[in-house]
Amino acid sequence: MDRLILGALGALLLTGVGLFWWQGRAQVEQAAPPPMMAETSPADDPDVLPAADPGQSRGPAPPEATELSKEQRRFFRYDRNRDLRITRNEMLSSRTAAFRKLDTDGNNLLTFEEWAVTTATRFDDADANGDRELDQKEFATTRLKRSASKPRCNC
Repeated sequence: MDRLILGALGALLLTGVGLFWWQGRAQVEQAAPPPMMAETSPADDPDVLPAADPGQSRGPAPPEATELSKEQRRFFRYDRNRDLRITRNEMLSSRTAAFRKLDTDGNNLLTFEEWAVTTATRFDDADANGDRELDQKEFATTRLKRSASKPRCNC
């Protein structure tokens, strides 16, 4: 019973403190003076854009954008450390979309072994010189062959 009474008194106390705080803030905002209106000059007009003369100031040169071919963009999606070589780990780590398509036994469950064997075999087939790394020419052989039966959109 004592806990119930103490809880009710605590709730009333917190409510009273909150009301006093709220009313005090409202009075402070009412008593605040309006912002001072200074004389405006043509430079302070919000419709006029400011003009600056940079003079001899020179900043850093803007970065240059390079135009990459479709195959180069695909290569750099796999080459995570940008050393122009794709290691076996880089190739395996980025094949998550293909992971879902490689169910060899048709049970709608793809084990890691099914995925890794297919990807590792594909990597080994593409690695022509056997150095366990793919350069850009070797990587180009891993590109999916699109069937010609699908018409392209002429939008």
